[in-house]
Amino acid sequence: MSGGTKTMAVLTCAAVVLTTAYTVALGSSGWLWFGSVVLAVATIGLAASDSAPPAGPRRRPPAGPGPASP
Repeated sequence: MSGGTKTMAVLTCAAVVLTTAYTVALGSSGWLWFGSVVLAVATIGLAASDSAPPAGPRRRPPAGPGPASP
């Protein structure tokens, strides 16, 4: 995982902890939980795309005569 992915994972965990603390202290808020779930899904997507193998080198087309001259 890259540094940005780790930072987002830490922020996601912090958001879930803060949402839980808010829920315990003041009562449940559906929008906070919805936001936490959206953030978690975005973090999972970022981690999945970050761990994908890099694409191989692109092959160049064969050198040809080039465009036709009039």
